[in-house]
Amino acid sequence: MGKNAPKKVCFVSLGCSKNLVDSEVMLGILKESGLEIISKESEADVIVVNTCGFIGDAKKESIDAILALAKNKEVGRCRRLIVTGCLSQRYKNELSVEFPEVDCFIGTGEYHRIGEAVKEDFGERVLVGPPTYIHDYDTPRLLTTPGLYAYVKVAEGCSNHCTYCSIPSIRGEFRSRPVGSVIKEAASLAAQGIKEVNLIAQDTTSYGADRDSSLSELLRGLVGVKGLEWIRLLYLYPGRITDELISIMKNEEKVLSYIDLPLQHISPRVLAAMNRRYTRSEVVSLINKLRSRLGDVTLRTSIIVGFPGETEKEFEELMSFIEEVRFERLGVFTYSREEGTPAYGFKNQVPKKVKAERMRALMEAQREISLENNERLIGRSVNTLMEGGALDDGYALKGRASTQAPDVDGCVYIRKGVAKPGEIRDVVITEAEDYDLIGEIRG
Repeated sequence: MGKNAPKKVCFVSLGCSKNLVDSEVMLGILKESGLEIISKESEADVIVVNTCGFIGDAKKESIDAILALAKNKEVGRCRRLIVTGCLSQRYKNELSVEFPEVDCFIGTGEYHRIGEAVKEDFGERVLVGPPTYIHDYDTPRLLTTPGLYAYVKVAEGCSNHCTYCSIPSIRGEFRSRPVGSVIKEAASLAAQGIKEVNLIAQDTTSYGADRDSSLSELLRGLVGVKGLEWIRLLYLYPGRITDELISIMKNEEKVLSYIDLPLQHISPRVLAAMNRRYTRSEVVSLINKLRSRLGDVTLRTSIIVGFPGETEKEFEELMSFIEEVRFERLGVFTYSREEGTPAYGFKNQVPKKVKAERMRALMEAQREISLENNERLIGRSVNTLMEGGALDDGYALKGRASTQAPDVDGCVYIRKGVAKPGEIRDVVITEAEDYDLIGEIRG
C-alpha cells in the first residue's frame, strides 16, 4: 500500500449532537478523499476517534476509548490512530505525552484537515490551534443518523461564559453561519429524504447576533424548504426567546412547538454564581407566556445539581420549582468540577454522594411528572414520524411524536396500523409509560 493510497478507515464518535455533526463532516471528507469507511476496527488501516472533553465522565469515556482502540496497532492492521475533538483541543500537551501510540491529535478548529492527517507522510502530530473554523453548506458530510432526521449546526462556540463551563475554551467564542448557508444545507438534506432538522448550537437563540441577522430570519427561510416537514429548536437560552420567535412557532406549522430551555438551576444565588443571567420570576413569566400562546408546547430543560455551595434549602427550592412547573422533558446532571473554569476554585464543593442523591431524587420526581403528563394523552391523537417497521417485541411500528426529540426523549410504539418509514401520521394514544407512548393508527 502506497503512502497516499486509499485506506480503510474506522471512525468512532463520542459526545453530543454537536460533536456528531463534526464527525459526519470528517466522514464526508474522508469518503470524498477516496477512503473506505468501515465499522470493524480490527480491519481498519486508520482509526479515528472524535472525543468529548466537556465533563469528567465524558473525558473518562474518551480516554478509555483511546486506550482500547490503540490496541489495534498491536493486534490489528491499524497503522495510524488519530484523536480529534474536544479532548484534543483541551488537553493537547498532556495527551501528546501520555499517548505516544497516537499518531495525530486534531483540535476542534482543524477537523476539516482530517483528509490530510490520515496520510502516513503527514508531518504534524499536534494539529491544535485557536478554534475559528465552522463548516459550510457545501462541506462534504456523511450522515450517521437514521435516514429521516439530521442535526444542523447553525453556530459554533459560546460567549456566555458560565462559570462551570469549559466550552468557550474548547470551541471558541460564538460565531454564526450565514443564513443562506444553513438554508442550503437544509435543502440538501431534504433532497436526501430528511424530514426533520434539529437546529443546534451552544446557544441557538444567539444565532445571527454576530451577523446582523436572527433565528427568526433563519426560520422564515427554512420553512420554505421543499420536503422539510419538521424544524425543531434545541438549546435555547431562556433570556433570549423573543415574541417574534414565539409568533413564528405559533404560525408556522413546520416549526414545532418544542422548546429546549436549559435552565441549570433556579436558586437566585446559584444562578448568579453560575453567571446565568435571568431570575426565577423571569423564567416563570416566560414559561407562562409560552404555554399561554403556544398551547400544547413541549418544554424540555436541563438541570445541574450539586453546584458548589448548593445547600439543602436551595435544592429543595429547585425540587419545588420542578414540581410546580412540570416540564414535559427534563435531564439532570451532577456538577462536574472542571479545571480552567471559575467554579473549579469555588469553596464548599458538594460531596459526590450528596450530588448523586439529589440527582436520583430529582429524576424520580420527574419520572412521576412524565408519566402523569403521558397519561393525559391517552385517547388523544399525536402527530408521529414513522421511523421503523415491525419490532421484535411485538409492536407493528415505531416512531416519534413531534413532542419527542431524537436521542433524548421517548418514542411512540404502535400496536396496530400500517405506515411507511418517513410518513407522518396521526396516532391515537392507548397506553402511557414513564417516557414512551403506545398507540394505534386508525383509518
